[in-house]
Amino acid sequence: MGLALISTPSFAQDQDAQDIVVTGSRIAQPNLTSSSPLAVTTAAQIAETGLTRLEDVLNTLPQIEASQTAFVSNGATGTATLDLRGLGSTRTLVLVNGRRLQPGSTNSVAADINQIPGALVERVDVTTGGASSVYGADAVAGVVNFIMKKDFKGIQLDAGISYYMHQNGDNFVTDRSKARNFAVPTDLAFDGRAFNFDFAMGSDFGEGRGNVVAYATYRKISAVMQGNRDHSVCALNDGGTACGGSYNSPNANFDLYPVFGGETQYDYNAFLTPNAAGTGFVDAGSNLYNYAPTNYFQRPDERYTLGAFLDYEVSESFHPYMELMFMSDRSVAQIAESGTFFAEPYNFSCATRNPAISVAQQAVLCNPATYGAPNPIDGFEAYIGKRNVEGGGRQDIMQHDSFRILTGAKGDLGGGWSYDASLQFGQSSLSNSYKNDFLLTSVADAVNAGTYLVWQNGLVTPEFAQSLGATGTRTGVTKQFIANAFVTGDLGFAIANDPVAVAFGAEYRNEIYSTVSDYVYEKGLLAGQGGPTPSVSGKYNVSELFSEVSVPLLQDTSLARDVRLELGYRYSMYNVDGGSSPETHTYKVQLNWEVNDMLRIRGGYNRAARAPNAPEMFNPQSIGLWGGADPCAGASPQYTQAQCALTGVSAGQYGRVSASAASQYNGLYGGNVDLKPEKADTWTAGFVLTPSNSLSLSIDYYKIAMSDVIGLYPAEQQIRDCATGANPAACNRIKRNAAGNLWQGSAGYVGLTNDNLGDRDFQGVDVAASARMPLGSGSLNFGLTGSYLLKKEYQDYPTGTPYDCAGIFSSVCFVSPDWRSTARVSYNAADLFSVTGKWRFISAADGPAANGATKIKAQSYFDLSLNADVNDNFGISIGANNILDKNPPLVGGKYASNGNTYAGFYDTLGRYVFAGISLKY
Repeated sequence: MGLALISTPSFAQDQDAQDIVVTGSRIAQPNLTSSSPLAVTTAAQIAETGLTRLEDVLNTLPQIEASQTAFVSNGATGTATLDLRGLGSTRTLVLVNGRRLQPGSTNSVAADINQIPGALVERVDVTTGGASSVYGADAVAGVVNFIMKKDFKGIQLDAGISYYMHQNGDNFVTDRSKARNFAVPTDLAFDGRAFNFDFAMGSDFGEGRGNVVAYATYRKISAVMQGNRDHSVCALNDGGTACGGSYNSPNANFDLYPVFGGETQYDYNAFLTPNAAGTGFVDAGSNLYNYAPTNYFQRPDERYTLGAFLDYEVSESFHPYMELMFMSDRSVAQIAESGTFFAEPYNFSCATRNPAISVAQQAVLCNPATYGAPNPIDGFEAYIGKRNVEGGGRQDIMQHDSFRILTGAKGDLGGGWSYDASLQFGQSSLSNSYKNDFLLTSVADAVNAGTYLVWQNGLVTPEFAQSLGATGTRTGVTKQFIANAFVTGDLGFAIANDPVAVAFGAEYRNEIYSTVSDYVYEKGLLAGQGGPTPSVSGKYNVSELFSEVSVPLLQDTSLARDVRLELGYRYSMYNVDGGSSPETHTYKVQLNWEVNDMLRIRGGYNRAARAPNAPEMFNPQSIGLWGGADPCAGASPQYTQAQCALTGVSAGQYGRVSASAASQYNGLYGGNVDLKPEKADTWTAGFVLTPSNSLSLSIDYYKIAMSDVIGLYPAEQQIRDCATGANPAACNRIKRNAAGNLWQGSAGYVGLTNDNLGDRDFQGVDVAASARMPLGSGSLNFGLTGSYLLKKEYQDYPTGTPYDCAGIFSSVCFVSPDWRSTARVSYNAADLFSVTGKWRFISAADGPAANGATKIKAQSYFDLSLNADVNDNFGISIGANNILDKNPPLVGGKYASNGNTYAGFYDTLGRYVFAGISLKY
């Protein structure tokens, strides 16, 4: 088998000669198969990829979109999350052995799969479609269930090393970089080294009635800079047609407004930078800084995990178990140097002269003609954009520590009934240090005193720049406590042959969330942070009752071998600290019709729900950045004067509002304790065709319709909806600064607090096929898995016009190609070795023509690997992914997630080569 994942009857979570439990149900029955599409990947398939990060393995599945990965730097949470169907990582529930994994961080409450030791993963079950009635909130898009190895005996040591290899050369980006005299890489890049060491030891005890396994893992990954890749050496502009950059430049830019009559006149403006001689100014329109090379393309990361799994069967009625998991992870995100970022206006008088401004410069700055102003001026107001190249890149150091302890017992109650009861506690803590940022108060004092020599080029020393800096620190912790108990059994009567089976139980879950900001974060004194980030705390709990019923309707008849109806229901009552206390009802109706040995038909309906999580409710309001464009900015706005006036642009400012060269604008982010739970209706229908044991095909249709979606109304879309009159209420969320823009200082922003938005409607078809044939002493295996996206429709507010993202990319749509697939062929030689080749295909995606974006062409990647057992105790693996070293497709700055591309979705850094060894005793 290869990595290609095929929707097949699931393997067991817990299995003996009689009973099977599949992911998506708590009922144990003989010969039970899944009514929902279920993709299974095994430990061997994970090892075959050579990838050291589980999220990288799973992100190749067509059902999963890249979310928080190691290829995110600006905006990184330091965690690794999964996003089924592109509905968001908070709508994907992650389980370990069928039980919830706690939130990963106060930065992101989605589960952090860094906590999961890859060395002990037996398989991963991925079921897509709502599963809230079985597992509770967050299972809107589906469930990813990591099944850990049990009954492990012996010692296993695994070690691996990998690198990225990329031949830099001339391409679209380097041509445009050379035109701007930017340095470009030309050599063979051999970087991004990842090393992992995994240890596991297990043994039976108590005459085979118990088993304990302990593990320890270590992983260290090196950084890759954007400047080390030819396709990311400069930051492309919005349309992806040329190198863009930032007006926060090493040679300072000044956005200037005249002062007369005691007021700043924002209808008159000059945008200047000092000339080389320091005697005057030149237009600053082309004085852009290429901030890309300093950014991390891959974050460095160092992780340790420790843990143990223990179970012991005291008797058939009492089988206690315990799980212990600990993780410590340190990841560093680096972006370009800090600066003044036009953060606040500085007022200068023409009656006096700041010591840093020369006499000749003062004459220019106090001349009304400089601004096109009709009157003599009293002074001028300056927004300053000076990049702190003297101080080094800004680093966000994220230290995550988490632990999870679970203890419980299961057993036989007699009469065909059994129970399972458990308690679990999980905690994730974050220590976040932000280094090399400017302290606004220090910068203001130095500018006003004339000691920060920004008005001349090249006079700032590293020592002085360092005196303006500060480190901000935030800590946070999330805690989760769960008590769960349920019983399963049959009701003693049957409609067909097998009796009607049921499961019912109760669960209590308590979530606590808190963050503590230091003084500079509390007051918003760091130049690159946008605004204050206050400390915050909140908590909520939920009490739940749940039940399932499995009803065999027909068995061993001419119409069917087995027809089984599955029903489920869950009642949830929330108690939110300082907010509402909603109730939710979730349920499912599914049908599994096994016609004969060859054909099985399946389908169902799920009502899912997701209550708002702690950050969505409790996060304080603070200024952050969003990527995109202000359609009312620039010399040629996209909308008329009357339309832009609705967004807050005055008649005098129209055509003079400065746009952010870096495509970054302010947003006011924050939580909302009055959020309602969101709801989703999920339909699936499909079949599994198995003509023989060596040939299978499955096709499944899915539809996910969501309402009251919790999220952010996209900022750029708000501006457009306001300007066009599509949603007049959006105009109230747009606050421009005195100069009319949304990026200088913190007075201008678009409101981006969490709300219950409109609807989502996602539809598609999953396809999987496999075949096996004998060849020589081994077997030749073929596999295909793919997903076709029919619809990916968003509605930003309840009365808004929906828009479909299927097959396109845009500033409001993550890249959403119609078709993604992996085809594979492998040869397995009598358990001695296997050679596997894979073809990963991603179809084309269209850019929005109105914005001049280009089309992303279809992408093909080819992988090759060899796994061999030298003897019973020693194995090796080598291979390469993206063996042709294909560059990722390029998109403009307003679309890219990092480095001019959708990093992590497409192969980002070039050819990936790996080697590993495994020792078993």
